[in-house]
Amino acid sequence: MTTDQRPVPTGPAAPELRIVRQRIYRGGNIWSYAPAIHLVVDLGVLEGYPTDTLPGLTDGLIDLLPGLGEHTCSRGVPGGFVERLREGTWLGHVAEHVALELQRLAGHDQRRGKTRQVPGVEGRYNVIYGYTDETVGIAAGELSVRLLNHLVQAEPGFVFGDELDLFLRRAERASFGPSTAAILEEAVSRDIPYIRLNKASFVQLGQGVHAQRIRATMTSRTGALAVDLAGDKDMTGKLLGSAGLPVPQQETVRTEDDAVAAANTIGYPVVLKPLDGNHGRGVCLDLRTDDDVRQAFPVASEQSRRGWLIVESFVTGRDYRCLIVGGRMVAIAERVPAHVVGDGEHTVAELVEITNSDPRRGVGHEKVLTKITVDDAAIELVRNQGLELDAVPEAGRMVKLALTGNMSTGGISVDRTFDAHPDNVEIAEEAARMIGLDVAGIDFICPDIAAPVRETGGAICEVNAAPGFRMHTHPTVGEPQFIAKPVVDLLFPPGAPSRVPIIAVTGTNGKTTTSRMIAHILKGAGTKVGMTSTDGVVIDERLVIKADASGPRSARMVLQNPRVEAAVMEVARGGILREGLGYDRNDVAVVTNIAPDHLGMAGVETIEQLADVKAVVVEAVPRDGFAVLNADDPLVRRMRRRCSGSIVWFSLKGADSPERRFIEERCRRGGRAVVLEHTDKGDMIVIRHGRRSMQLAWTHLLPATFGGTAAFNVANAMAAAGAAFAAGVGLHEIRQGLRTFTPNYYLSPGRMNLINVNNVEVFVDYAHNAAGMKVVGEFVDRYAAAKASQSELGRISRIAMIGTAGDRRDEDLRELGAVAAQHFDVLVVREDRRLRGRPAGESAALVAAGARAVMDAGEGRCRAVDIVLNEVDAVRNCLARSNPGDIVVLSVDQRGEVVAELEAITNSAQAGARVPEESLGDPDLDPVVLQQEATVSGDEAARPGEQI
Repeated sequence: MTTDQRPVPTGPAAPELRIVRQRIYRGGNIWSYAPAIHLVVDLGVLEGYPTDTLPGLTDGLIDLLPGLGEHTCSRGVPGGFVERLREGTWLGHVAEHVALELQRLAGHDQRRGKTRQVPGVEGRYNVIYGYTDETVGIAAGELSVRLLNHLVQAEPGFVFGDELDLFLRRAERASFGPSTAAILEEAVSRDIPYIRLNKASFVQLGQGVHAQRIRATMTSRTGALAVDLAGDKDMTGKLLGSAGLPVPQQETVRTEDDAVAAANTIGYPVVLKPLDGNHGRGVCLDLRTDDDVRQAFPVASEQSRRGWLIVESFVTGRDYRCLIVGGRMVAIAERVPAHVVGDGEHTVAELVEITNSDPRRGVGHEKVLTKITVDDAAIELVRNQGLELDAVPEAGRMVKLALTGNMSTGGISVDRTFDAHPDNVEIAEEAARMIGLDVAGIDFICPDIAAPVRETGGAICEVNAAPGFRMHTHPTVGEPQFIAKPVVDLLFPPGAPSRVPIIAVTGTNGKTTTSRMIAHILKGAGTKVGMTSTDGVVIDERLVIKADASGPRSARMVLQNPRVEAAVMEVARGGILREGLGYDRNDVAVVTNIAPDHLGMAGVETIEQLADVKAVVVEAVPRDGFAVLNADDPLVRRMRRRCSGSIVWFSLKGADSPERRFIEERCRRGGRAVVLEHTDKGDMIVIRHGRRSMQLAWTHLLPATFGGTAAFNVANAMAAAGAAFAAGVGLHEIRQGLRTFTPNYYLSPGRMNLINVNNVEVFVDYAHNAAGMKVVGEFVDRYAAAKASQSELGRISRIAMIGTAGDRRDEDLRELGAVAAQHFDVLVVREDRRLRGRPAGESAALVAAGARAVMDAGEGRCRAVDIVLNEVDAVRNCLARSNPGDIVVLSVDQRGEVVAELEAITNSAQAGARVPEESLGDPDLDPVVLQQEATVSGDEAARPGEQI
């Protein structure tokens, strides 16, 4: 049987395309430079059935979604995707295009997508496509999968037309309204970023200190008092009248009898409306008798929140809305009440149905026009015109279904922006200024807006805060007006900034310290910094959230804070894989190094794949931005090809090294770098820009380097200097920032904090992988050697508490122990509080096994390995083993508890108490592995009879 003849299986093995996993990337990510939806789909048995083997699928798909015929796919020409369908492609790829087309039908024009097979897993595919609204994007993916399953094998009860209508309604509810959408479209065209703050129309434009907020057409510059005045129609009328502006006579009433009395005082005809209403709700026009007023009273009262109504003189004429932005008229629309026009064939009810079938009409404000609602008031109005709903009006006869011209009640609009008389424009602008609104809708009733109302008669009947834009952006008749431009001009005048500088820091080790150094430098330069890190979110040196905040949600939190003038983001692997960056681009990207860590998790199996994940921050650098890259790391050096901007290199290597020759070649061509100059006096950090060399600081004078012995902090300081230099900070500020950055617990908690505990030098650090432990061990080697040369105590013991998270691979845990055994005399192995999927004691046992292997081979320094699962107990064990002058390194998980314990030991009168020697073993004996049962402690100790 040939491939073309294979039947689709049925029964228990029936085909079913399944979504295995969904992810929403809200910024740059490993698949795309822009936000995207990521679906992992399983084709099941359909893996063996490309589209050319599925009879009728292609034609059926094109019949249901004709727009797929315009998709170019990889062919680059319209119709390319249909060619792929007929030649044969897999259904994962088809699902991507269907999801994009469904979004296009919802008004979300997205064209970015790709489909790739999951490596090593047959039948599973990564389907990635762009989105405008994440809920709509996810729904499009789910519907695309259901549709393909239905086309392969019919699903009972599945009607695509109904499902599509349901999807489009959901998309309409989730989408921004026409007014908000117009403002955002203008903002995006000016490269102004925005963040949606709720599921409605509350949006932030810009970032940090430059941010402005809008809710529909109210802005952060709209005064609350002005909104209150506009909502109080009585006070509005009095204010406008006091300024000599034409307004109708009016009185405020609360009871039905008061309304009748006011109508008689003013003179019929009158209008009765709520004092605090909007959208024309409850407005009763052309009331000519006392009975009319009494009948209208409950209708108006129902729409009044405070129970007050207004009776005013009825001004005849056409209904015009003048839009004023920043005190200037930008658009005028004539509003025509909801109506139908007879054709001599259909009834009034049928004409309403035909009118509502216009695809531009929706419910409420979801579309540019609103569907006409036939309620009791509409039926009564039709009767007043001598008709019933089942009557057939003659051709050309206009039948009104509403008295007010509001778009929200089904009316239409005619653009009259360039027809208005200058006097009328001046009156509208003055009315907006009197109320104090930055964006105002002035409702005029007059015979013709082209003639001055002071001569023809007419008046301002309302002033509206948060006026709708759709009658101007999508007029039923006439040209649309681009009114979003003056609104955005009001918030961001030409030349005004909308973004704060973003410096993103990633890498395997050193990113937290580098982030803190950069933030410290910027703070010293007078900048209010928002920072995210594994410690939490810091705004202007104040910790506002204590948590692992190195992900995209924390980044957005910083960018929303109105105090932030610059953002420093620590970007971790997990956040990139889970949600992307959380912002569209960073001005400076820093990559410290790439080392094996978190391998075997979330599909990242190799160090090269890990480098690809970290490179996302480099890809997010714009053309005028910078990437600060470690020239000593080949994987980081390779990232230069993925950067659209310029590169700032940093290197610890000497002048004769290949890395320095690589840097020198680029500096000769105008490049930038931060390098070390080795001299007899010490190592000098030098900034290179082209052929210029600028001395920055001696490494041994920087507190974070412990006299130049902490090479990893020298590298971190150079990376921070490169980032600050790229961000435009002056040399003096950079130098001062590095000289005042002290690795104490309060400025850099958990990163090489030196604490003296009864003359024992204790270093508290977060070294949690083999690469981090290696650089800490090398530092201890140099530090101990320098200390021994100045001490008469003789031999200095080195003791370390080590441990790491249980979600690492077994070989990573063993390697951590093996590396630590090379540099320390005694190791005390602890476990993290969160076991991350492993039973208690397993992680510690693997780390200890790696150290024992080194001991058994007769290599390294280690003479004893102990296992104490509880971290605080492990700290006590380390200090009990130490003598004055020794060095203790504590690789911590819960740093706050550890530091509190160290302070308690220091302050305690019994701090010098020792654990009995027989329980610790003799460190001078041959290498001994102590029995774990004697040392396990804490809540996660093994139960009797259990093996750990």
